[in-house]
Amino acid sequence: MPLFQSLLVLLVCAVALTTLARRLQLPYPSLLALGGTLLAFFPHAPTFELEPELTLALFVAPALLDAAFDTSLRDLKRYWVPVITLVVVAVGITTVAVAWLLRQMVPEMPWSAAIAVGAIVAPPDAVAASAVMRRLRIPHRILVILEGESLLNDATALLVYRIAVSVTMGATFSGSTTVLLSVAMIAGGVVGFLLAHLVMRVMRRITDAPSAIVLQFVSAFGVWILAEELGLSPIVTIVAYAITAARLAPQNQPAALRLPSYAVWETVVFVLNVLAFVLIGLQIRPIYEDLAPHERWHYLQIALSVLGMVIGVRVTWVLIYNRLANWLSQFKPTIGGSLVVGWSGMRGIVTLATAYALPAGFPHRDLAVVCAFAVVVGTLVVQGMTLRPLILALKLRDDGTVEREVRRAQDVLALVALEILEEDDSETARTLRDEFVTTEVADPDAPHATSREARNRLRERIIASQRRALVSLRDTAEIGDDAFHRLEEHLDRIEVVVS
Repeated sequence: MPLFQSLLVLLVCAVALTTLARRLQLPYPSLLALGGTLLAFFPHAPTFELEPELTLALFVAPALLDAAFDTSLRDLKRYWVPVITLVVVAVGITTVAVAWLLRQMVPEMPWSAAIAVGAIVAPPDAVAASAVMRRLRIPHRILVILEGESLLNDATALLVYRIAVSVTMGATFSGSTTVLLSVAMIAGGVVGFLLAHLVMRVMRRITDAPSAIVLQFVSAFGVWILAEELGLSPIVTIVAYAITAARLAPQNQPAALRLPSYAVWETVVFVLNVLAFVLIGLQIRPIYEDLAPHERWHYLQIALSVLGMVIGVRVTWVLIYNRLANWLSQFKPTIGGSLVVGWSGMRGIVTLATAYALPAGFPHRDLAVVCAFAVVVGTLVVQGMTLRPLILALKLRDDGTVEREVRRAQDVLALVALEILEEDDSETARTLRDEFVTTEVADPDAPHATSREARNRLRERIIASQRRALVSLRDTAEIGDDAFHRLEEHLDRIEVVVS
């Protein structure tokens, strides 16, 4: 019972911090990070224990699936060069730089362990950056690059992490083994694609919202666990699964199931972020208490040095890429945009989860956990709280990409509705003509000369045609997923009202 009470108190505190973050126009993960830090030193704080093997599946799988579901393949293809340089080059340089720094400060740490810690702190999380940027309406390409990076860099970092941890714990790796692991990553994408088709076939038969949502979570964890059992990359598998499911869902899942599932997923990802910060925060306290005063200062020096290295490497690489791209590429990034991308390297749930997932016998595990927590808290506080002032100072503005695509798609959907209504000369069609050339949802119970049933049958026919047209616009890359989901939600609300 005390554990349950503690969880309730923690969730209430998290809600209060999130409300405060909105009022202060700060990303809520920044205040959660501060809250987790304070909790680590709070007297009589509750004790939570979680199996390290369960941590990645519990925290990373749902967060990755939620992010991947909204990813635009078209936009990723358009900006694949800057995304790949961040996913591969920036993560690789950060991993090596942190490993080198740890070896200088802790010479007895094995190289494999130092590389594992570097891989833990290397991948940024775009949750905090997106929380700031979507309110400020900055150029769409910056959001695409950051969100694409945060989605894919986990696969790179976790591949290095798994190899380094295995070597540290006594496993041996040859060049052929590394090649097989790389092949396993590709195979994970194929398996994820096939599993998405299988799950969507099953989901098509489910009409009850609670059952459908439970199955979504079971499938998310099941895909991750299956990938691990098969020796595949669970990150690549679940990203491929989510992106494929997102392409199949609009015509295989009714709005009455989709709308509540979105709300539940948003809530669950929020709760997982809260628990991740709390769990890691509570691991810091026993580590701190077991250290002698001089060891505490030494650990703090190392953690702050790793934090500085992580921030410095990212900013330096992004500015170097800016110069190279201006010389060699048709895509000319601006200095202002590059500064924002470089300063948006906040770490989050993946770094916390991988640090907690380190096995008990891992050399210098306590130091690794302290470094991970310092990097997450430091980047979220230092960068997260200064990102908005930086964007305002640089005077970056939204380029209107999504709005133009929304208007273009609205015109197409209006034409689809008008074509159907013009072919129908009934009173019902004349009544609905105004409704389907606007973005407002009409009241189905408002007084009309025609019957409600007749109007709703015609509405459902029009919505089905508009949904097919909207999917076609996305599949032919005329609009991206941001515009698609905005209009999909509008059609969903109409469908739910008239059903």
